[in-house]
Amino acid sequence: MMNQPEHYSPSSVDAEEDRILRTWTPLMLRTILIVSTIVLIAGIVATILHSPGFFIDRFHAVQKSQLHDAEGFSTLLRGSFAGDPHAIMTIGLYILTLVPLVRVAFTFVLFLKDRDYVYVAATAYVLSGLLLGMALGRIG
Repeated sequence: MMNQPEHYSPSSVDAEEDRILRTWTPLMLRTILIVSTIVLIAGIVATILHSPGFFIDRFHAVQKSQLHDAEGFSTLLRGSFAGDPHAIMTIGLYILTLVPLVRVAFTFVLFLKDRDYVYVAATAYVLSGLLLGMALGRIG
């Protein structure tokens, strides 16, 4: 059996893991929110500078049922690097979508670590619903 330091105890390890998890969750959520906000503001600025009538034109196209096909993520990424305001803001919204997904994923890990299986099942249900919703939104 390995010799453990005197200050080692399973509860201190659990407390440290819990502290790390509870520290990283808000940090990750804030970081995602800040990055999303920056990308969305960049999209708004690009809209104002390069195509101020984009959303009015888009609204008129919706009224006439002349919508564009769904764009793939790689197309949006290329468009955002090219300065397309619509692509930039769509990427910002994709990033914003990560906030609830990361929160539920961290909660799932926390409940799994605590072996609270009722909440693990409920959180897994919510997480699968979020992932399924994203997949169906991508497909449909």
